[in-house]
Formats: sequence, structure tokens, C-alpha cells
Amino acid sequence: MSEKADLTHIPEPDGVAPGNGYTNVVTGVGRLVVVSGQIALDASGRLVGEGDPEAQARQVFENLRRCLASARVGFDEVVKLTYFVTDVGFLPAIRRARDEVVDMSRPPASTAVQVSALFRPDLLLEVEAYALAPAGS
Repeated sequence: MSEKADLTHIPEPDGVAPGNGYTNVVTGVGRLVVVSGQIALDASGRLVGEGDPEAQARQVFENLRRCLASARVGFDEVVKLTYFVTDVGFLPAIRRARDEVVDMSRPPASTAVQVSALFRPDLLLEVEAYALAPAGS
């Protein structure tokens, strides 16, 4: 992960409200890395943080980190995060966990969607990521 992808965070487009904690448009050149939605299960398949959105978010971001690392990228190369949450009231806790791993001076594009349920009732969130690895890596 020594090389960096060629990413550009576009200034806010005319007529579009500025993002709060995300960038509206990110462009880049490189190898696309797509990480499936990650949930708060540890390596043994056990739930981390039952009923605790921040603890679940920390595990989700750790799982994302491990998936990204397997493709030789990190959070600096993430261009898009999509959050699926069972309650948008969890977003402040999720953002606290996100802010520990994402450079918030140049945040990725993001979407948050409240869903009625995830595939297990004890899961509070799922997050997927898109990243761009340096070209030729």
C-alpha cells in the first residue's frame, strides 16, 4: 500500500449543498476494488456489539480494513461508502467509528439508507466500499 491511487475530491458542484462528512464527487484512475457489505461478525462468525451501534460499526470498519488490505489498498483509496442501517439514529455512533479510519479532510462519497431489516435481526448496520488502487498495482 505504498503507492497511492490518483484520486481527486471535486469541489462542491454549483447548486449542490455541501456534504457534511462526505464528498459529493470523487474521481480517480486505477484498479477498481469492490468490497461486499460488511457486518459486525468477528473472524469466528460471532456477533460483536449486540445492541451497540458503535461497537458494531467498529467491527464493520475492521472487517472493511481487512478486506481492503487483501486487495492491497486502505481507507485512503476508498472513493465510496454505502451504509445500510436499521435506524438512522445510529449514524452519529457510526460516524465516530468511521472518523477513526477515514481521513475526514478528504472523505469518500457516501450514501446512507435506512432499511427495515438486515439478514439477521441482531445486525444494526452493513457497509460496502468501493476503492481505487493505484494503476498497475
